[in-house]
Order: sequence, then C-alpha cells, then structure tokens
Amino acid sequence: MPAKPASDQPVAAKSAATRPAAGRPPEKLHFISGLPRAGSTLLSAILKQNPRFHAGMTSPLGDMVSALVGEMSGKNDFSVVISDAQRAAILRGVFQNFYGGFHGTDVVFDTGRVWCSKLPMLATLFPNSKVIACVREMPWVLDSIERLVRQQPLSANKIFHFNPNGTVYSRAEALIDVNGMVGFSFQATKDAFYGHYAPGRLLLLSYEGLTRNPEAALRALYQFIGEPWFEHDFEHIEYAADEFDARLGLPGLHTVKSRVSAPKRETVLPPDLFNRFVKDSFWLDPKNNIRKVAIV
Repeated sequence: MPAKPASDQPVAAKSAATRPAAGRPPEKLHFISGLPRAGSTLLSAILKQNPRFHAGMTSPLGDMVSALVGEMSGKNDFSVVISDAQRAAILRGVFQNFYGGFHGTDVVFDTGRVWCSKLPMLATLFPNSKVIACVREMPWVLDSIERLVRQQPLSANKIFHFNPNGTVYSRAEALIDVNGMVGFSFQATKDAFYGHYAPGRLLLLSYEGLTRNPEAALRALYQFIGEPWFEHDFEHIEYAADEFDARLGLPGLHTVKSRVSAPKRETVLPPDLFNRFVKDSFWLDPKNNIRKVAIV
C-alpha cells in the first residue's frame, strides 16, 4: 500500500486536530539543516510518509533559541543569576514544549539553517541527536533561487528586502553575503563539516544523490539515525506552504510535487557567474573530509 502523501501545512501551522490523539510525546529529536534549495523540503516530505516521524519546513525554534541565548548572556544584567544548568534546562524545554503535543510520534526532525552553526549546543542539549545537512552544488543553488525570482517579474520579495531593482549579479552578491540566504548557511555547513562535533553526528545529504537515487539516500539516512527502514513511496510526494511562500514573495519556494527525480536543464546564470562558484562545493573533494563525515 503506498504511503500517505505529506501534509501541505508548515510545522508552525499544523493544527492539533491533525496530530495523533494518544500515545507519548516524541523521544527522539534530529535536525535538518544545510543549504537552501538543496532538498530539505523534499527530504521532509519523504520522511513525513513514515507515521512514526514528524518533519516539515523551517521551524521557528532556531530563532527562538538564538533569542534566548542572547537574553541569557552578559548583555542582560541579570544573567549572573542564571547557571549553565538552568540555561540548558530552559533551552531544552523550548523543544520539549514545542513538540510536546505531538503524541504518537516517535521521532521529530526540526529544520533550520542555523543548526549547522550550533553543533556544540545540540551535542550538549541532545547528545543522541543527529544533524542532516542538505547540500547541493553551489552554482545550482543560486540558479534555483534565480529561477524563482524570474517567475515573479511583477513583484518583489523578502529575500532581497522587497527591492524591485537589481540584476542577476547583484542578487547573487546579496545571497552569498555572510548574512545572506546562501552565504550564512554555506559557512555554517562548512563550520559543522570541519568541526570536532561532526564525526558520528553530521551527515551530508547531497541533492544530487537524493534525487537520482532516493531509496539509497534514505536507507543511508535511516542507518545513520538508527531507525528501522520504512518503505517510502517516491512516486507520490506532496508538500506545500503556499501562505508562507506568498508572504516571502516567492510562490513555490517550499512546493514539492509528485515523484522524486533529478532535474535536467540549462542554467539561467551567465557563464561567468556560474563558473565563479563551481569550486565552492567543498564536500566533493575527499581530501577535504578531514573529520570522516558521512556523505550521501
């Protein structure tokens, strides 16, 4: 029997009525992170077919945790009365309370670009957690975003601060800025990849591997997190967050439709811009994998 299609609601908007009414709250928590336009939404849509799993688009927890860490730091005069044990309990409680109502779900995958930059924190709060970093060859990440922009020629979007002016070159520069949509996640992924917490905790899942052979990619992921295999239906994948994407001004940003397949197309980027980022896909060179990170 084919698996049920994924819900079309983002995690923050999922109503209590859609959750199982009985059972215990989730006991296992893992994280999906990495580059944008690299398959994290597709991965979540596939994982959601497993009734034991919960996964979705980017959740608000990354921003919430970052805000709490800042407020419990020295910038707050009262931080002197907060111990590290209290900090850990408060941060752990954010996750536990946010997902506490998901009765009947055994495993939660929380998605956020920030998680790759917080491996030491995640290792402290959830020692048994794993991080799945979705990666994709860098020129094609920029190509994918540029395609979405060109599909909306009569509007502006939040990614570029609703600035209606710009070129493919200026948009690429904004994206790869250290605080940009691609630049931050790229540096965070490298931070995790080369960091001491990577071995056994980090798996790089390439968009190319996921789309060309989804079953092999998912089997490797299941083995990495230590879960029994579930027969997924890779011919019927559905996921959408239309309201969220519309607010960003980029309809289709989180839309996944039908079967998993590898796209075949020519780039919309000018040759000089495309070639500029060809060598940035650091995970493709085995010599760079000094921590022996699992790569699929």
